[in-house]
Amino acid sequence: MSHVVLYTAAFIISLCLALALTPFVIKLAYKIGAIDKPNHRKVHTRIMPRLGGLGIYAAFIGAYFVIQPFIPEGLFRSYDKNLINAMIAGGSIIVVIGVLDDRFELSAKVKLLGQILAACVVVFGFGVKIDLLNIPFGEAMQPVASWISIPLTIIWIVGVTNAINLIDGLDGLAAGVSGIAIATILIMAAVMGFAPVILLSALLLGGVIGFLVFNFHPAKIFMGDTGSLFLGFGLATLSMLGFKQVTMVSFVTPLLIIGVPLSDTFFAIVRRWINKKPIFAPDKGHLHHCLRELGFSHRKTVLIIYAIAAFFGLCAVLQSTIVQSDAANWITFGVILVLVFFLQIGAELIGIVDKSRRPLISFLQRLLVRTEQSRSK
Repeated sequence: MSHVVLYTAAFIISLCLALALTPFVIKLAYKIGAIDKPNHRKVHTRIMPRLGGLGIYAAFIGAYFVIQPFIPEGLFRSYDKNLINAMIAGGSIIVVIGVLDDRFELSAKVKLLGQILAACVVVFGFGVKIDLLNIPFGEAMQPVASWISIPLTIIWIVGVTNAINLIDGLDGLAAGVSGIAIATILIMAAVMGFAPVILLSALLLGGVIGFLVFNFHPAKIFMGDTGSLFLGFGLATLSMLGFKQVTMVSFVTPLLIIGVPLSDTFFAIVRRWINKKPIFAPDKGHLHHCLRELGFSHRKTVLIIYAIAAFFGLCAVLQSTIVQSDAANWITFGVILVLVFFLQIGAELIGIVDKSRRPLISFLQRLLVRTEQSRSK
């Protein structure tokens, strides 16, 4: 079986399994009481099953074991196999935590401990960690000391896992944004010829798209923490390829891949800090909430965020293909500054941090007034 056929078969099998298994997951969620009831923070107005991530996970695992006997000998090195096993083992721990939370609503501390455990399994159990880092304006890939790489990897996995969880607020939002990020990783891995990430991304993308059929507005099922945590964990693990492998990929690539959930998480932390609220306290100030307040419909809000996620993904792909040089580094640096500038402008316009504070816009307005005054003189 050729490699392209293998990856295509993996995607199709995972897609079909998700389409077939999700209706059974819906019934199971109602049966065991894994349901989401409406409240003042929720957008939905009726009881919904929230175990959907189990369908994504089952499709991912099921398709992998179906395809495994057909994987050509020698396609994966020992490190590649470790990456696959780390994804399966750590992801399974995350799914168990998610299922328990969807049914019994675990505390934030318990979920955090579960995420740290899964990250530790990846790092200590299978040796998958960030050990090479491309520093802009530096000498290609730089080795990272273990005392830095281990906590850095754990923080990255836990951080990204929670970032996906935070954007799971509208039908199809987290699944779609995750799917776009996975597709971005798949394209980059294909360009690099990194076989294990191509296979894992194809499997995961198939499961996500199959589930999205039941999750897009109006949703028949929510992915719940089972899905958002599993997808976050998967993205964190797969996007670490942006820290290693080839010199043309810098440390900003994985940040661009998951730019939407990371930026939303960053603004949430700043917002809660400014308002003197606990960092883990839920609120209705996320990107999707702000867009809804501006009058966009449920579907339009989700599609707008899809477009933003796709733009970030395109930037990641383009940035990763720039040949490493001083000029390329400066181009990348300039693009990042422009992205940060427009992110801040957008955040102030929609009020994602504070409805009344617009420091950058106010500064630009004052600058414009002064320019006009100087011209009039």
